[in-house]
Amino acid sequence: MPVVDVQNVEGEKVSQLDLADGVFNVPVRSKVLHEVVAMQLANRRSGCASVKHRGEVRGSRRKLFRQKGTGRARRGDVKSPLLRGGGVVFGPDGRTYAYKVPKKVRRLALKMALSSKLQENHLLVLDQLELSRVKTKDVVHVLSTLNLQNALIVTAEKNDNLELSARNLPDVKVLRSAGLNVYDILKYHELVLLEPSVKHIEGRLLS
Repeated sequence: MPVVDVQNVEGEKVSQLDLADGVFNVPVRSKVLHEVVAMQLANRRSGCASVKHRGEVRGSRRKLFRQKGTGRARRGDVKSPLLRGGGVVFGPDGRTYAYKVPKKVRRLALKMALSSKLQENHLLVLDQLELSRVKTKDVVHVLSTLNLQNALIVTAEKNDNLELSARNLPDVKVLRSAGLNVYDILKYHELVLLEPSVKHIEGRLLS
């Protein structure tokens, strides 16, 4: 069972915490991680390219001119694809790129991502990170003290002061344990877990 030091915001060791083997000590397989990250990125694609076909263009359905006797090619309404402003014949209709990976694979990939951070010594556990006000400078000071520059901070519950204070920092993200995902864990260099969030994560992945 892995054991990690629990630090305070000053970088001082205050206690130790036992981590569950089934979550933080799982063999890492890059193929599984890649499969889940590819799914997450595909689900984020909008796929919103779309055109209007003849029946969707706004306009009158009146025949532009009579069928015979004008010397011109016969013509229907103004929405014809042959006319400017008319419908498009074979244009895209919009699509979704989303697909699903089995739940067991997604859960396994999340365990692997957490284990990889622990194996690479990029996992930090803090006893708490409470701010008395919404101030970006306060978050910067804490990160500077802990020597963190690119970090994902995971909280157990909603923390308005911390979330609002960190939202303008380009290389820092605050995420609640309920929304923890493989892509964000791998995207950021350091993973910072607040001590209460560890139990939430273990309870979620071991249930």
